[in-house]
Amino acid sequence: MTLSPAERYERSRQQRAGSRVAEFAGRLGFDLDPFQRAACATLDEGRSVLVAAPTGAGKTIVAEFAVHLAMLDTRAKVFYTAPMKALSNQKFQELQAVYGASEVGLLTGDTNVNSSARIVVMTTEVLRNMLYAGSPLLEDLAFVVMDEVHYLADRFRGAVWEEVIIHLPEEVRLVSLSATVSNAEEFGDWLQAVRGDTDVIVSEERPVPLEQHVLVRSKMLDLFDSSGRAATHRVNPELVRLAQAGGRSLQGRSSRGRRGSDRGRWHAQRGATGRLDRSEVIQQLHDTHLLPAIVFIFSRAGCDQAVRQVLRSGLRLTNASEREEIREVVEERCRTLRDEDLAVLGYYEWLEGLQRGVASHHAGMLPAFKEVVEDLFQQKLLKVVFATETLALGINMPARTVVLEKLEKFNGEARVPITPGEYTQLTGRAGRRGIDVEGHSVIQWADGLDPQAVASLASRRSYPLNSSFRPTYNMAVNLIDRFGRERTREILESSFAQFQADRAVVDLARTVRKQEESLAGYAEAMECHLGDFAEYARIRRDISDLERKNSRGGSSHAQREQIQRELGDLRKQMRRHPCHGCADREAHSRWAERWWRLHRENQKLTGQIRTRTGAIGKVFDRVTDVLLELDYVRETAAGVALTAAGRSLRRIYGERDLLVAESLRRGLWRQLDAPSLAAIAAAIVYEPRRDLIDADERMLPRGAFRLALDRTRDAWSELDDIEREHRLSGSEPLATALCTAMHAWTRGDSLGQVLEIADMAAGDFVRWAKQVIDLLDQLGTAADPEIGGTARRAIDAIRRGVVADGTFA
Repeated sequence: MTLSPAERYERSRQQRAGSRVAEFAGRLGFDLDPFQRAACATLDEGRSVLVAAPTGAGKTIVAEFAVHLAMLDTRAKVFYTAPMKALSNQKFQELQAVYGASEVGLLTGDTNVNSSARIVVMTTEVLRNMLYAGSPLLEDLAFVVMDEVHYLADRFRGAVWEEVIIHLPEEVRLVSLSATVSNAEEFGDWLQAVRGDTDVIVSEERPVPLEQHVLVRSKMLDLFDSSGRAATHRVNPELVRLAQAGGRSLQGRSSRGRRGSDRGRWHAQRGATGRLDRSEVIQQLHDTHLLPAIVFIFSRAGCDQAVRQVLRSGLRLTNASEREEIREVVEERCRTLRDEDLAVLGYYEWLEGLQRGVASHHAGMLPAFKEVVEDLFQQKLLKVVFATETLALGINMPARTVVLEKLEKFNGEARVPITPGEYTQLTGRAGRRGIDVEGHSVIQWADGLDPQAVASLASRRSYPLNSSFRPTYNMAVNLIDRFGRERTREILESSFAQFQADRAVVDLARTVRKQEESLAGYAEAMECHLGDFAEYARIRRDISDLERKNSRGGSSHAQREQIQRELGDLRKQMRRHPCHGCADREAHSRWAERWWRLHRENQKLTGQIRTRTGAIGKVFDRVTDVLLELDYVRETAAGVALTAAGRSLRRIYGERDLLVAESLRRGLWRQLDAPSLAAIAAAIVYEPRRDLIDADERMLPRGAFRLALDRTRDAWSELDDIEREHRLSGSEPLATALCTAMHAWTRGDSLGQVLEIADMAAGDFVRWAKQVIDLLDQLGTAADPEIGGTARRAIDAIRRGVVADGTFA
């Protein structure tokens, strides 16, 4: 068969593509899974790809292939974005190990390492800022990896993902890696619309099968029936009987399944009642070879308490050689910590737990401590980690077993059940690829546990991805400056949020059309040869409404008399109406009532359509109107243009971008020294938990700080009023709980003193301190030289001790 030149070229290209995938797979030393091979082939053929697969399935292999392709070119660059600094740090170190320090950079806001490298790992916000600034680092960019892209649903930070996806240069190929979401195809359709050729590859297969159990006192029962006589997802009958008996009738035999010989060693340690304490649970897992394990406890205090319980029990899970290795790792990683800070940080108790093989992991810990826990667990030196759910979000820490103490958590307002998506994320840590034949999830029995509900939770393996996108002031001025107001409106209406709203509108419009057909049929059925039955039905409805109002009571004597007069008039109208004498009056009335109920529903749906159509554009118009009123943008003959204040706002990112810009414009912070400016920055960025209220006003720093704080509060109040006038949601008042501690830290007080003032964990203080640094860094470029200089001095003063510890913390 003779091939045309175009056909010969296509065949040659496919052969080259196939060979590159094969070469990459050969370097890995293991076979690619079908979804990995398909995704790599997509990239090699020049298209973007969305990969949705369970935790631990190996999605990052696809990202590594994109890096491999970029490095085959002499100039091409690849950016690897992650939602959290911890993930960025981890990926940075992994890529350095493969490609060498000279080829890999890291940008996380407060860390800048080799930023001009061909492979740069960064947080998503850094890339967004680079796109708005037109950074020269974007030249020769071939691929962008968006790890954990389902963060797009995060209500605080999700908009950043959409901004990046929309504004990346057209020629850049996108590698989007997501957890298994139920609407991956919808998200892929949007990517196709805004990025061009994009393949959607979904895998539901876990690389390591998951066995699911319920721990009832000292017995571990399979969640699902494993007898072989029932469907896979039928609940274990023994659990059903136990729930019906209120947890009082556990049979003496242990469940049998694929690990029946191991489970047979489970034995009663506590009698017929009572729940095993944590050390006993760990001992059970150890005896049945189900360690290492992650025990999820939805409380920081609970995690730390669990470690103390294990220490008090005398349980030791490590041997002498492992303990020596652990000590060496800890001493090396923590050698920069000051001796005076170690006791404040609980170092010695923490080290004792590590040497016993147990640790906690939560956001309140010092970043350096968390990194040590992650490293030791990955090296199989730690056997048990008690963690909050933050551990489930992307960090590479798989275990043989995951234990859930409870299936509900406190969401800041109330205790709520965990969602199927959260359950999938948590249990996704169970099963180490290449090490475990199967992973195990263990749910601890509690009074009122419903096995059917647990089975439903465990069987639903995905959740919907919904956009949280909304225009911000900073976004508006950046886009207006680049594209003008009308083009910006068009760009924002290409967001996933509007895409989803438009799809919903299509469905709503279809429903409205069907309802309108039904309404026409109902109207025909209630037609009366004597007159207008719709008018007659309206009179009857008005009478019924007034009768209900009258029967509820609570009206004054005069109001009741008015209702009676209106009822009298309406009853006269009803009796005089020609349709009142119709022999089929009640049959017509039934059709009229159906018409009215459907008409009301139809009106609601029509209102929803009006609300959703162009919703993002409407919010952008309101944001722009606020900017016009405050003179951040101005109408000109050529369209809307930025003023000097607007150009300053371009460089300020965050929830309070407009307040920061307005404070700079009014010169509210010009008289502040470095500690006072840091304290103001803390009031801007800090978001208190419910149990952390504002500081006692008497304890706040005095002098210029107090005046600046009062004026900043006044500015916030004025902006809040303006926003609400323009039908925007406004913002929360300033939170001052961290101001005194940040002032003290910046002026040089010790860690112990500062943590006592702040009344917060060291890890929380470090995290907020770095957010303060991030805002101060923005002030260093957006403010006038006087405030900019003060901001830089404040950064130098804050970045010491535990805040500066660790290059990648």
